[in-house]
Amino acid sequence: METIEQIRIVEALIFASDKPLSSIALADCLPEGARIDDLLIDLQAQYEKRGVNLVEVAGKWMFQTAPDLAFLLRKEVEEEKRLSRAAVETLAIISYHQPVTRAEIEEVRGVSLSKGILDVLMAAQWVRPMGRRRTPGRPMTYGTTDHFLVHFGLNTIKDLPGLAELKAAGFLENVNTSRLNLMDDEKPTEEQHELPGYEEGDQTENQPLSD
Repeated sequence: METIEQIRIVEALIFASDKPLSSIALADCLPEGARIDDLLIDLQAQYEKRGVNLVEVAGKWMFQTAPDLAFLLRKEVEEEKRLSRAAVETLAIISYHQPVTRAEIEEVRGVSLSKGILDVLMAAQWVRPMGRRRTPGRPMTYGTTDHFLVHFGLNTIKDLPGLAELKAAGFLENVNTSRLNLMDDEKPTEEQHELPGYEEGDQTENQPLSD
């Protein structure tokens, strides 16, 4: 099969999919020996100056409206739900400090964490339990998901903005940033792995810190 036909197949698969596709999933639909990475690069180049671009998010591929045309598709609608300041701060802490326990989140924020905040973030599929830490009490740890990366247009958590950008956006007004892994605006290391000792379905949370 010629390269141009293989590119057309990849294009059709990504276009028809309702979710980003990995290179492995795409390669499964191509003849043996097809160089999927080269095909994706060629296809990405073809769409570089078009109304939609081929982008990689969370290690997977999808078509996305060209950034300079996004304003044409934006609708001004009233959102029924917005993340509270506490939820935004909690999400930022989890993103940069993962895997992190409830107690560690409370230590950084300096206040007790309402269980409802984690529920909201998990309902949005931006945060997930990552397993229990092998320390006394075996506290549950939390980290971000692929849905989080896709929603914010990130390929990995290393692409998160630095401390200065978060402060400028007003996301860390009440957070003790000296405790975050954001020194010198370095990008966080990616730690979205399952921890040893995680028991499937065992998601009991720690109790809030005492005064």
